[in-house]
Amino acid sequence: MIEIIYKDEDLIVCVKPHGILSVADSSNKENLMSLITQELSDGENKNLCPVHRLDRETAGVMVFARNTKSAAILSEDISNHTDFKKEYLLVVKGCPQDDDGVFEDLLFKDSSKNKVYVVKNNRKGVKYAKLQYKVLNKYEGMTLIKVRLFTGRTHQIRVQFASRGMSIIGDRKYGGEKYPILALYSHSITFRQPTTKEVLSFQSQPTDEIFAK
Repeated sequence: MIEIIYKDEDLIVCVKPHGILSVADSSNKENLMSLITQELSDGENKNLCPVHRLDRETAGVMVFARNTKSAAILSEDISNHTDFKKEYLLVVKGCPQDDDGVFEDLLFKDSSKNKVYVVKNNRKGVKYAKLQYKVLNKYEGMTLIKVRLFTGRTHQIRVQFASRGMSIIGDRKYGGEKYPILALYSHSITFRQPTTKEVLSFQSQPTDEIFAK
């Protein structure tokens, strides 16, 4: 059962579990969008439109539009980095040099390996990535961190921290220690309702013990 935090005529906000695709792909594996559709009552608008995604291994808050107009407005706000704020919680091995700061990198995605790399030079396929972080707690050689994303690149948080020697716990693709889940969680989303322009903010807290130490 998918937890739906909020819904109106234009959008649905829900909590994505770990290990589920955000939307359908060629694998035909279970995906969040179809599961939400099953949760909606008969007669409700079930025409969901994705406006952003989370990696399959990442859990937490997501928003779906319920019509193409709302999808276009929210997608534009995300692309322009206006009126759409996303924050994540993560646990890494090691600790940043400073308790708060900004990471800016150039990222290149190798689609054949489904892996992203930090590169030094701008070229075709390279994208700029920016995040802001704040250390929340340090324990047992690990660090709990809150991140605000300013860009939404594939595997962005994972590779930006891993490239600095701080792989996320459970992220085997980027050198993280073995753990049952990826310790990366979409903690909060703030955005303007596409029709009323009211500022909406939603949060969800991860339940896995690694976030609570």
